[in-house]
Amino acid sequence: MAIRKFKPVTPGTRNKAISAFDEITCSTPEKSLLRPLRGTGGRNNQGKMTMRYLGGGHKKMYRVIDFLRDKDDYTATVKTIEYDPNRSARIALVVYGDGEKRYILAPNGIKVGQTIASGSGVAPEIGNTLPLAEIPLGTLVHNIEFRPGQGGAMARSAGTFAQLTAREGNHAILRLPSGETRMVLVTCRATVGTVSNVDHNLESHGKAGRRRWLGRRPHNRGVVMNPVDHPMGGGEGRASGGHPRSRKGLPAKGYKTRNPKKTSSKFIIERRKK
Repeated sequence: MAIRKFKPVTPGTRNKAISAFDEITCSTPEKSLLRPLRGTGGRNNQGKMTMRYLGGGHKKMYRVIDFLRDKDDYTATVKTIEYDPNRSARIALVVYGDGEKRYILAPNGIKVGQTIASGSGVAPEIGNTLPLAEIPLGTLVHNIEFRPGQGGAMARSAGTFAQLTAREGNHAILRLPSGETRMVLVTCRATVGTVSNVDHNLESHGKAGRRRWLGRRPHNRGVVMNPVDHPMGGGEGRASGGHPRSRKGLPAKGYKTRNPKKTSSKFIIERRKK
């Protein structure tokens, strides 16, 4: 999971730092687990732009990921570790005892040939998925369910993890990557370990063209627009723009947008750090 830095032999390599991809063992994806993925360019079903600064990018296929990890009757062997263009983490192709192949989020440190399992009564080892009721306190986990049977929804991006800190009755207490502490039912499943590609946050594109490959178009700031286009636009010379806010006028720095009557608030013990 190393980072490859470049010498500034061209303007595009001056600040370029990308993954070395040394953990990748296969460059060809499993064809049966690919699905077509159509880009919207930020347009809705009427063709109107609803998201700015999106579009273009390299053509890609979607890899079907098993976030549920519900095949409890068989153990699986890790066959390959692959790059996924749709997410920051690496994915692993696993083959179950009955021959079925699935993609899973690759935990950090997993190796080709390693055996993993899921279900109740499984050992809490890296790559195994089991209910939070059976995971030892203090363990780092990822791919955590919000509701039993929903499939993993929390801590899925590169290098992230949550820590199981306590259990109280029917709920486990987790410290999430954002710093939030919340309760989750102990019957929800989680995968032991941290997500792979832990150095992802150290990458630097080096040039605007690499952002275009990823489907990001040029982004212009609100403060350089006219008043008709943005609340922070206008003014003589280089105006500061006043209070930072979105194009629709919502304050940007520290303004709380969460509904105080949201039902899931009762499960949050401590809000995320600012």
